[in-house]
Formats: sequence, C-alpha cells, structure tokens
Amino acid sequence: MTLVWQGEEGMADTLIRSSSLISGADGSAITACGVTRCENDWRIPGHRHRFSQLIYALSGELRCETAQGIWWVPARGAVWIPRGEQHAASGRGEMASFHLYADELMPPQCATLQLTTLLAELLHHAAQFSHPASLSARQVRLLATLRDELAAAPVDVFPLPLPSDTRLNRLIAQLMASPSDKTPAAEWASRIGMSERNMSRLLLRETGMSLGRWRRQLHIVLALRQLRLGDAVQNVALTLGYENASGFITMFRKITGKSPGRYLAEERSSQYYPS
Repeated sequence: MTLVWQGEEGMADTLIRSSSLISGADGSAITACGVTRCENDWRIPGHRHRFSQLIYALSGELRCETAQGIWWVPARGAVWIPRGEQHAASGRGEMASFHLYADELMPPQCATLQLTTLLAELLHHAAQFSHPASLSARQVRLLATLRDELAAAPVDVFPLPLPSDTRLNRLIAQLMASPSDKTPAAEWASRIGMSERNMSRLLLRETGMSLGRWRRQLHIVLALRQLRLGDAVQNVALTLGYENASGFITMFRKITGKSPGRYLAEERSSQYYPS
C-alpha cells in the first residue's frame, strides 16, 4: 500500500519527516507516519480522511471537534479520529505533533488515548523511517508491534458532547468561556430564551447529560489540562469556581473514580515524556 504524506490544508506547518508504511497480514495497516510543527495559533476547518488518524501532541495544545464532542489534547496527549469522521482541529501557540494514518485499529469513535512508553517510543522511531521499499526486517517487526500496541492503547474518554440546537450551543459556548460561573440553571435558560424544564430535557436528549453533569465534565477536561501542565490542585479548584480543593477533589473522584493525584500518577507511569 502506498500513501504519501497528507498535508492538512490551511495549516501553516512545516513537514519534518513522513513515510508510507506497511499493511499487516491481518488486513490492518499503518499507512503513513510523520511529524508536523506549527509556529502560530492555527485552525483547520471541518474535513475527513480516508484513513483513521492518531495525533500525538509532543508540545503545545490541540482541540479537536467532531459531531460526538470536543477533545482537548494537551502536550503529550493523543487523540484517535476514525476514518471518515468529520472533524475540525485547532491549536494555540507553538505545537509539534506526530501524525499516524491507519486502517481501523481502534473502536469506531473518537477518543483521547493514554500513550504507553512503548507506543510513544515506537511512534518516535516510525516517523523517521524511509520509504517502505527500504525498510529493514527489524523496522517491519517494529511496525507490527506499533500496530498491536495502538490497537491495545488505553482509552481515556472524557468527551464534551455538543448539542445541535442553536440555543443550547449558545449555552455551551458561555459555559466554556466562563467555567467558574455558578449561574443557576433557571437563569441560563432565561438567557437563551427557554424555560428551565425545556432546556434540561433538550440538553439531556441531545448530549445524554444534565446541565450539572456537562459542567462537571467540562471541569474535568479543563482541570486535567492544567494539572498536566503542573498547576497545583488548589489553584485549579479556585480557577474553576470551587471554594476549596476538597470540593474539587470530591467532584473529580466522583467522575473519574480517582483523586487528581492518583489519576495523574497512574497516567504518568504509562506515558512517554520526550526530552
């Protein structure tokens, strides 16, 4: 199988290296792998690929939007996008990332992934391979391992489902702009021209979440982004509108099943942090 690097239209990036790779005996395939680097804030409008895509953010910050929800990918995080999935992407500041295109190796939905040390190291090496015709036997075996590790990568699913209703989208935009805002549901409903009852019912039907659960999910995504950058739990709690760290930790444990400290410790033990 041959597939040249697929440049992202509208993305001011510089290709560092890319390569067309191999198909597996089982029909699965890794078709291309490379590294891109961006120097400024950027956005790619909605588009789709013929192959599934893995984006691993080496540095910077990535935001991926699909019909299923929004994924924030901080530095050293990864997102999986199934082939054919309409998605838009944007980033803030300088960013470097690995991009891998593959046939279906994961469940057919978007998700953020926890990269193991082995998987991230394999991506790092694969991005430096030359044309498949010159791959050594060792490199072919490495790619086979990469394919297996990708299929087994732990999924870290914290999506932010987006409603289709325009009024609810105004609500969501305001919540994202002011995550610490403690405005009651009745006031939110009034702001977007709905009754509280209708707003709650429609939001639950379109996102599968109540307003309170959606806000907590937003807080988890924002909190993880800041905690991974080294912010203290107390500072994150206050930024998100909690009166103290205890209340934030209780919410975090209810959603994730772990305290922030344990969640990050387990995440770091399985991730690769390049120098």
